Amino acid sequence: MQIQEVFSRYASELKRVEEEMEAHLRSEVSVIPEIVNHLLGSGGKRFRPLLVLATADLFGYRGTRCYTLSAVIEFIHTASLFHDDVIDKAETRRGKVSANNIWGNAATVLVGDYLYSKAYQLMAKDGTMEIIQLISNTSNVMSEGEVFQLIKCGEANLSEEEYRKIIEKKTSILISAACALGGHLGGAGTERIEALKQFGLRLGSAFQITDDTLDYVASQDEFGKEIGKDLGEGKMTLPLIYTLKRCTPEERKFIEEALAERKAKEIPVAEILALISRYGGIADALRSAEILIDEGRAFLDGMPEGPAKEALLAISEYVLKRNL
Repeated sequence: MQIQEVFSRYASELKRVEEEMEAHLRSEVSVIPEIVNHLLGSGGKRFRPLLVLATADLFGYRGTRCYTLSAVIEFIHTASLFHDDVIDKAETRRGKVSANNIWGNAATVLVGDYLYSKAYQLMAKDGTMEIIQLISNTSNVMSEGEVFQLIKCGEANLSEEEYRKIIEKKTSILISAACALGGHLGGAGTERIEALKQFGLRLGSAFQITDDTLDYVASQDEFGKEIGKDLGEGKMTLPLIYTLKRCTPEERKFIEEALAERKAKEIPVAEILALISRYGGIADALRSAEILIDEGRAFLDGMPEGPAKEALLAISEYVLKRNL
């Protein structure tokens, strides 16, 4: 199964998710849906809701709770993007001017808070304690990841272990929760829900590693953000971590000084990209992502065979190949 077939299989369900999100974003404060729809309507693929739908389908779930809980996951994800853009002073998001550059930091942060509170309101209405605990724990870990990344920003000595800790907390944990949600809805049982969590953790880490790699190699039109943006923000990602391990002391000093002075003068993106290419940082980062995907697929062994499992395997393959 190809990724296009996956989206076709769940097209009607994803439409229901969109309708669910729209229904819960109505507010008498008109700027709230205006700001939210600026981002939600800018081309996101609804990757996390797709995982909720596919994992629920894996265990034969046919109810309507999946639409509300998919909206919960997407609201939390979108809220985190709003907060990220304020922290990073981002100018663009998905190829459009970022919300914080149009409405300002205060409004953007508050609308992010609104989305978080809306997600919890919907969870409370759903009323399943296991799901409330899952999402509550997930949101808490995501916040830890944001703070950890903030204090490590610009540190050229960030280890690969610390990097993986950041991406697991910031990105992987929500993708893991999306997979576990489908298992809960389908009554998969404790062991299989845990397997789905582990599948999602590895899928999410591979997703972030490829995303970080695309920061160096994709075209801006495809990727939706300025190439080299992570460098400009002082974010240490896996291709750069691998490069710093292998380059000469002089080259390391050059990169460290560029990161330290990034706020005072333009970062030499082309020169750093050349070093990353020379030392195989991109290729090795992608190999790391591939290993994670292979580990994740192993957690699907013994899961019910059929189109839903094929869809999850196709999503795994898509993560490795998107826009490269």
